[in-house]
Amino acid sequence: MTPARHHLVWDWNGTLLNDLDLVVEATNIAFASVGGPSVTTDEHRVRFRRPIADYYAEMLGRAVDAEAFGELDRIFHEAYRSRLTTCALADDATAAIAAWPGSQSLLSMWFHDELVPTVHTYGLTPHFSRVDGLRATVGGGFKAEWLEKHLAELGLDGRQVVLIGDSLDDAHAAESVGASCVLYTGGLSDPARLRASTHPTADTLTAAVTLATTLP
Repeated sequence: MTPARHHLVWDWNGTLLNDLDLVVEATNIAFASVGGPSVTTDEHRVRFRRPIADYYAEMLGRAVDAEAFGELDRIFHEAYRSRLTTCALADDATAAIAAWPGSQSLLSMWFHDELVPTVHTYGLTPHFSRVDGLRATVGGGFKAEWLEKHLAELGLDGRQVVLIGDSLDDAHAAESVGASCVLYTGGLSDPARLRASTHPTADTLTAAVTLATTLP
């Protein structure tokens, strides 16, 4: 039976793609380039937030203007790109995708021109009615405006949609368009922060899909 919210939007980084270790490694390479501290995985999960420039400023102990962030973002993505092939999908990603009874799409805050061929490499493209990434030269912002554009291209109202992601920014984006959200605790965010929110949480992607099918 098709759920009340019949379309599922997946997040990519930290959700379908298990890239936490690589994200932390690339973050530390960016910090090291300006003499900053090394961040642990747990610390990154607790402190990371968008806009990413604010997170960087907190960790570096100084203001990070647009020019400085642009350079840090470039260094981060160079490091990330160089080891992307070491990342696997989340353990139950393919099972979770198969378990959803409605239509599905993917929206990532990673660069669109790199995202599309990467998703294809993992064999997932046929499952999605649309795959969208960031169409900008510098990342780091909020997801809300991009989710609005994604749903407009799909011709969907937010009330028809549930999003599965691993960050509070995913939840805020969903709220901004009237969609529901299930938060996955196995990604880039501290599980305690996610569980403290008003949104349902799940420790596996298959459990997240099960929850998503029950949302009004």
